[in-house]
Amino acid sequence: MKGAAAVAEILKREGVEFLIGYPVNPIIETAAQADIRTIIVRQERVGLHMADAVSRLTSGRRIGVFAMQHGPGAENAFGGVAQAYADSSPIVVLPAGFPRRLAGIPPS
Repeated sequence: MKGAAAVAEILKREGVEFLIGYPVNPIIETAAQADIRTIIVRQERVGLHMADAVSRLTSGRRIGVFAMQHGPGAENAFGGVAQAYADSSPIVVLPAGFPRRLAGIPPS
């Protein structure tokens, strides 16, 4: 089992009904294969606020989950993460990472 499939399975077992995402993140596809509804957004911060809203509207009974691309995607989402953290709103943020074969290679 690959890492993304394991994460999707854990989300499913935890009762996550939908995952909000901004491409490209392998967890988005594997979540859809695990019958977790995926909602794609056009901007990372909007997606983070949507996940935050899920948690706030349900008083934490359901936790909002957001997946985005690494690098600029994580940077663009930072404002929403900071807001949720400051307000003690529980969210799960899943940034993608570089493929393992590319990790640790210095730029040329």
